[in-house]
Amino acid sequence: MQVKQCFVSAPGKSILHGEHAVVHGKVALAVSLNLRTYLRLLSTTSGEVTINLPNIDTFLTWDVTELQPLLSDLTGEDDSVDNDLDLNLVKKLREFTGIAEGSTDTRSMAVLAFLYIYLSVFSDADVLPSLSVCVWSELPTGAGLGSSAAFSVCLSAALLSAGEQISTPLSSQQWTDAELELINKWSLCVCVCVCVFSPGNCCNLVPRVPTLRILLSNTKVPRSTKVLVSGVKDKINKYPSIITPVLESVDAVSKTCEQTLAAMATDGTSAKHYSILEDLIDINQHHLNVMGVGHPSLDTLCRVTLAHGLHSKLTGAGGGGCGITLLRPGNVTYCLPKARQSLFICIAPLKHKTHSVCFTNEKIQREDKLKYIKSSSFYCQYCICTGHTEN
Repeated sequence: MQVKQCFVSAPGKSILHGEHAVVHGKVALAVSLNLRTYLRLLSTTSGEVTINLPNIDTFLTWDVTELQPLLSDLTGEDDSVDNDLDLNLVKKLREFTGIAEGSTDTRSMAVLAFLYIYLSVFSDADVLPSLSVCVWSELPTGAGLGSSAAFSVCLSAALLSAGEQISTPLSSQQWTDAELELINKWSLCVCVCVCVFSPGNCCNLVPRVPTLRILLSNTKVPRSTKVLVSGVKDKINKYPSIITPVLESVDAVSKTCEQTLAAMATDGTSAKHYSILEDLIDINQHHLNVMGVGHPSLDTLCRVTLAHGLHSKLTGAGGGGCGITLLRPGNVTYCLPKARQSLFICIAPLKHKTHSVCFTNEKIQREDKLKYIKSSSFYCQYCICTGHTEN
């Protein structure tokens, strides 16, 4: 293993419109956030493999001689990945780690994902490499902000680079399209197959988006994406003539939003554009409540922010989790202090740009100094969204 040390990071995401409708073939719009997950990989000579995940209090170490027998049935010939899961390896890993079949808690899935891609990437090695991996994040887990996807992307990029299946770009270089596609395939395989997430059917990453400023609020209400998705499906089956038109309307909201953002990027922003975006947020939030994925905490967020001239909706699966509030340019200094007082929330300004998965060469913040600020009611941050990502 030629790579001795590397830093990788990947952004989180927020869905502007199309939650749940995308599961049924409708359009959804996603933007990247300037909140990131970071990974540091160190090559060692300890004869051990270590994974440190401070966000979820997970610190594990295995001797490489313990892991080596798990490779007995792996050929190392499937370089194309194609989202196919080696069920035999997953079964072995569950037995090895003591993770029960059907267990989907965050810690278990993170450990399975790491061991799965580590063993798969180094399946041809005579001796598994000793290394230490630490992953920390500005993204809360289970809040619909793409923390699992960012984790999978960082793992895939770092381990593929360490395994010399992709290059190790310097600050002035970029991964090729083919290398980015390989990272994408591995991360999708891990996210979909190991972390049991389902990819959206028509989730559009808007290529041209003006800088959007949003207030991102985490209600800290836990919820199950699987249960919420199943609930929407049950409603569709029970009331098809009612819920199907709602999904069609959400599809139209997404498309109208995409057109509006494109116009803002081309012609410049105006009060009319923001008025349209605010109307679409209100319409979509009502639709999501009709689908049954709202929550009193999200209703509170929408009600309080609206009282101060701001428009909010849930993002992700709903049922708690996170909500987003659109901020007009003047709202940042005028409305936020009032909303903060009403919601008893803390706001942390973020100013850096959003990049796609990249090697990080500048000094990274310490793992124990995360940017999320705790409060009694919400986690809340002032964020910058963009659909255009930079490598």
